[in-house]
Amino acid sequence: MYLLLDIGNTHTHAGLATADGIVDQIDLPTLAWKNASMPFLLKGFCQEKNIEQTAFCSVVTQASGLARMMLDRLWKKAPFELTCQTIWKIGIDYPIPSSVGTDRLANAIALAHHYGVPSVGIDFGTAVTFDIVNTAGNYAGGIIAPGLTTMTTYLHEKTAQLPSIEIWEMPSVIGKSTADAMRIGAVHGYRGMIKELIQEIKKELQPEHLPIIATGGYAHLISEKIPDITTVDSELTLKGLLQALLHA
Repeated sequence: MYLLLDIGNTHTHAGLATADGIVDQIDLPTLAWKNASMPFLLKGFCQEKNIEQTAFCSVVTQASGLARMMLDRLWKKAPFELTCQTIWKIGIDYPIPSSVGTDRLANAIALAHHYGVPSVGIDFGTAVTFDIVNTAGNYAGGIIAPGLTTMTTYLHEKTAQLPSIEIWEMPSVIGKSTADAMRIGAVHGYRGMIKELIQEIKKELQPEHLPIIATGGYAHLISEKIPDITTVDSELTLKGLLQALLHA
């Protein structure tokens, strides 16, 4: 059994996998690396399973160092870390490869391996990221925009009369309360941004066929009314990390 960790700004997405794929997954707070509670959370998640190897990708520098140390200590073996030097299957068509977030590289590996090239991944996390794998099978770059909760949290924190809200589907585009008006702006407005960015990508790539795969926390909600998004794959990043580990 393999333990896979996608360390993000807010959550660490943990997965258990065999060579055939992901068998279980959970979101854990990334803060747990800093306060040293992550070993207890991981042990609880893994229970008594035999962990042959661990692997991680991370966009949080401090957590990366703690992960190397803690995983080595817990399972008596240095973890595999996905970097621009340890990727598998894809090249990197990017001026400074080391500047690409390793979660984005994991997504690109999974896109190429599971969905073919060219293809696009849209990851709805703290930021929303588009990652493009071109026809040559190279990571070609992408787009970064504020995430859905980042936008609504910013409005709440910077505007005195706007509340903190939970986000869900709104059937109307005319809000009858401040909270509903914010939800409409978030959900419908966000979809509009995603649709426009997809169209611009298609204009530039001019592909005959372009799989567009969504992943991350709000992938199902936002993708629901965007026909161009062909699949929602909540395991996309972990799948890429698994393939990199298996071929390391």
